[in-house]
Amino acid sequence: MKSDKIGIFSFFAGAGFLDLGFERTGFYETLFVNEYHKAFMDIYIASRKSLKIAPPQYGHHVCDITDFLTNLNSLWLKNDLEEAKKNYKHIGFIGGPPCPDFSVAGKNRGKEGENGKLSGTYIELICSNKPDFFLFENVKGLYRTKKHREFFDSLKLKLIKSGYYLTEKLINSIEFGAPQNRERIILIGFQKNMLNNCGFKLNGSSIIKNFNWDQKYNSKDIFKIEWPSQNLFSENSTLPKPDNVPMELTVEYWFKKNEVLEHPNSSHYFTPRAGLSKFLTINEGDDLKKSYKRLHRWRYSPTAAYGNNEVHLHPYKARRISVAEALAIQSLPKEFFIPSSITLSNMFKTIGNGVPYLVGYGLAQSILNFIFNNPIKDLEVAYEQINGSELSSIH
Repeated sequence: MKSDKIGIFSFFAGAGFLDLGFERTGFYETLFVNEYHKAFMDIYIASRKSLKIAPPQYGHHVCDITDFLTNLNSLWLKNDLEEAKKNYKHIGFIGGPPCPDFSVAGKNRGKEGENGKLSGTYIELICSNKPDFFLFENVKGLYRTKKHREFFDSLKLKLIKSGYYLTEKLINSIEFGAPQNRERIILIGFQKNMLNNCGFKLNGSSIIKNFNWDQKYNSKDIFKIEWPSQNLFSENSTLPKPDNVPMELTVEYWFKKNEVLEHPNSSHYFTPRAGLSKFLTINEGDDLKKSYKRLHRWRYSPTAAYGNNEVHLHPYKARRISVAEALAIQSLPKEFFIPSSITLSNMFKTIGNGVPYLVGYGLAQSILNFIFNNPIKDLEVAYEQINGSELSSIH
């Protein structure tokens, strides 16, 4: 008897924020997990154990995703996938390949970079295994930078030739309720056979035009608000709440919501080698520099990126933010924590790399709504016919 849940195969899983978002909808089950860094997988396993989530039935795989195309792991994956298709209503691949090679602030090496190649590998893995649907997440540079967009369009053409109908959107995490200004490109695809089986009428076109993204806010409206700018830093100070801002999108709201001072990761933060002098001179809300950004308690955070010397300071304490506070900024439930045995570097790296939990939850809901609650099943009016030279027109 088939499970009513949708089975998920997770790649580049990190600490599992995206997976958790899918699982917490109640309609998905993670069956297979892949992550290259053992420390990240250790966090994944430990956090789920504490959350009382059952281990994936097809295991945790600490290896390069390329292995699933080139060796015995490829056969294991195919066998697991075939079994899963028999036992679950639908099967999806989800993942966000490492993205510094497409980031202007990162390496910007594109498809030839060590990490850039992994995006191509992930798409190849999707095309060769043909899950019912997939989700691909990456930095906005892959979408907005001309030289990277050509590569992105070539990936989409491969997917179309493999029978996928596609939708994409440049999203901002704040639109899903996470207290963070974080733009990412999301590409979602559905296999033709799945759409047929779900009652969609297809006309051969390949771009989905009636996909509704389950967003709580419009980012343009959010950024028009007169948010607090800067205040002189005063340790352990109080600052009245502004009346005109949505509290649920502020750093302070999430610090309180997640009880960060009582959280198991409350004491996990880097301490400066050269004393506190610099920490005392930066205004609350001064986050315009690449490093030493001080958050404002009544504003959202800049992108949660804690590597490459990006230092984010607590709004009203003379220190860097803690792991507990970074998890709150990534909109994780307060019961999510990272074991103290993990190094601080790996704690912050996996947090910064992760998809905010509420984004994962919203994307999971968007996929559910499209498959099961879509009032327009006739895609003759929902698709736009394209060819290779016109792919960029859907941006």
